[in-house]
Amino acid sequence: MTDIRPVARRTWVGGAVHARLRRLNLFTTVPPLAIVGVVLVVFTAHSWWHVVIQLVGLAAALVTAERWTAGDFVRVARPCLAVAAAVWLAGALTDSTAGFYGLSVVGSFLIPPLPRHRLAALLGLAALVAALGATNLLVFHDHIGNRLVQYAAIPALAVMVSTGFMFVSQRFYDVVAELEQSREREAELAVVRERMRFASDLHDIQGHTLHVVKLKVALAEKLLDSDLDRVRQELREVHTLVGDTIVQTKELAYAQRRLNLSAELENAKNLFEAAGIHVRVEREAEVNGRVGELLGQVLRETTTNILRHAQARQVRITLSECGIAILNDGAQETGRPEFSGLSTLRQRLADSGGELEVEQRDGRFLTAAAFPTLRTREDSR
Repeated sequence: MTDIRPVARRTWVGGAVHARLRRLNLFTTVPPLAIVGVVLVVFTAHSWWHVVIQLVGLAAALVTAERWTAGDFVRVARPCLAVAAAVWLAGALTDSTAGFYGLSVVGSFLIPPLPRHRLAALLGLAALVAALGATNLLVFHDHIGNRLVQYAAIPALAVMVSTGFMFVSQRFYDVVAELEQSREREAELAVVRERMRFASDLHDIQGHTLHVVKLKVALAEKLLDSDLDRVRQELREVHTLVGDTIVQTKELAYAQRRLNLSAELENAKNLFEAAGIHVRVEREAEVNGRVGELLGQVLRETTTNILRHAQARQVRITLSECGIAILNDGAQETGRPEFSGLSTLRQRLADSGGELEVEQRDGRFLTAAAFPTLRTREDSR
């Protein structure tokens, strides 16, 4: 007997994907096989012995099909193949032309999942079917040509055709499984992206606040012996800032946070002035409300970077209808630094049709964000 060692190559075993595909396979595979088997029994069986033989072969075929839908047919492969082969041998010896049905079905399920040598296995199975069918000539000696066609050629051809259809069918189910798994991975990826967005927003709130608190506390400590009123003012602002941060964190947790560009602009001016940095704001046009929140995020992140990484003395903020540009001096001369916050914002803007550019030249650092697609749509109107 041909040594066929099936290996379940399908990856759609386990979880919701497996459950859905198992139901699909059960309804589209098992009932048609059972109907065809019963029809063959009704129209080709000439004795109770033929009925028994064909029903045993049909049972082996249905067991294999059911286990195939479960992705667990390896352990029943050999027994079912042996039973189906014995049924076909018994059918050939008792002149039952439909006895090969069970073997053709079992073989068509077992060969496509093989990792290699599938063509050789198919040819071996067809040869086995033909050889078992040819045993009919040991018992019946009339019409040898017709019997060879009925018991050798046609069953062997039927096995090859059914296996070919099974190759196509299994590939179809593999594609469906891959689509189902892609949907699940996309859902998982969406969850991961949302978590990253939340973490990034939390970093924007907490990181910005902590840096500003550090700056104001350092300033208050410096003025402690010379200007108590200014110290009190700075500490009150720290208290207010911490309170606002708590509120923003709660809003973020309940998905209610909205960044206000005007508030961020005022906050940036106050921070720069507190750090002794001269700031100039130029408005070329009113900012489009649809991009105000994202531009506010760019301004907040850039403000933090300037206070943390630059020795700036002047900052110029330019607002346009669909963009913002922040130019500062005092940039480091040791090459352009990499800001993870700006990298995250670049992706956010890209997802919304925007662009974020950074440029360092002659000790100046430019951060510019724009939404050219929005400007194009507005112009087209």
